[in-house]
Amino acid sequence: MKKLTVDDIADLRAYERERDPFRVHIIELKKVRRIGIGPFVSIVFENRETIRFQIQEMARAEKIISDEAIQTELDIYNPLIPERGSLAATLFIELTSKAELVEWLPKLVGIERSIELRIGAPGDEEVVRARPDSEHERRLTRETITASVHYVHFDLTDAQVERFLSEPVRVAVAHANYAYATELADTTRRSLLEDLRG
Repeated sequence: MKKLTVDDIADLRAYERERDPFRVHIIELKKVRRIGIGPFVSIVFENRETIRFQIQEMARAEKIISDEAIQTELDIYNPLIPERGSLAATLFIELTSKAELVEWLPKLVGIERSIELRIGAPGDEEVVRARPDSEHERRLTRETITASVHYVHFDLTDAQVERFLSEPVRVAVAHANYAYATELADTTRRSLLEDLRG
């Protein structure tokens, strides 16, 4: 999938004119691409549109107007636009109280390495384990506590992509302290196939 450039990011006035319909479009897109896994973990499969929205909203909120500052954001977020044969996702640990954060974030160290795609029917599953985004991992990983947001990638072979098209797919957390799986709806699989096929 083509990466974003400075020219793809609208200046603030131009973005205000397109923001409302673009925001509605992204909300609808994320309904298909946001998957709950268990009681408080979710994953959003990113693509070029979701990442453009992220950068546009950040530029709007922080009044980022220079090409150099926009390029810095592009350098950070462009790796989350998936390449052909891969998926990219943001993992959220959605805890709202301080007590929950204090309890769970130490328990979930390493969660970014325990995310899996399980392709095929149970008993005949192929497991594709997530690969943490290297730059974000360097900044986020701690030995005693995890962050509440992680960025991960899934790299699939051509054969796995074909199975993804025609067989059940589950996204799972296989962590010692949190083990849940959710089957992807057909609409989600179809949307993600666009990413996998580039």
